[in-house]
Amino acid sequence: MNADTHASLPTPVGCTNFKLRQFTRRVTQHYDQHLAGAGLKITQYSLLTHVDRLGPLAPGELARRMDMGASTLTRNLQPMIAAGWLAMGEGADARSRTVHITDAGRETRRQAQRRWKAAQVALNDKLGAATVVALHDLLDQGLAAFHEEDTHAS
Repeated sequence: MNADTHASLPTPVGCTNFKLRQFTRRVTQHYDQHLAGAGLKITQYSLLTHVDRLGPLAPGELARRMDMGASTLTRNLQPMIAAGWLAMGEGADARSRTVHITDAGRETRRQAQRRWKAAQVALNDKLGAATVVALHDLLDQGLAAFHEEDTHAS
C-alpha cells in the first residue's frame, strides 16, 4: 500500500479496547437481563452450551475451545459445579479430569434456551439484523487475525 492510498483510509479515533468493553458490557447486561429468569448469566449459559455440545472434555480443551484462560474457566466452573449443573469426572488416566453436564444442567440450559433466543432476537431488533451480521463478520476477522498471530508466534 503506498502513502497516497494509506492517507485516504479513515483513521480510528479513540481507544478500541475501551469502545469494545463499553459495548460488550451493554450486550452482556442485555443477555443477563433476559437469562435472569432462568437463574443464569450469559457466561454460564455459554459454558453449559459448550459442555453440552462438546460432551465430556478436559478443562484445558474446554478453555481452548471457548478461547478463555484456564483460571477464568476455573472461576466460572466452580459455582456451576456447586449448583449441580456441571460435574468433574475422571479422565483418560488418573491425573486427568473431564467436565460434563449433569441432567440438572441440561434441564437448566433447556429452560434458558428460549430466553437466550429472545435476547438474541431483541438484540437483532435493537441493532438491526444487517448490523449484527456485519458485526459478526468484523469480529470473526479480528479473531482470525489474532489466531493467525498466535500461530506465527508458536
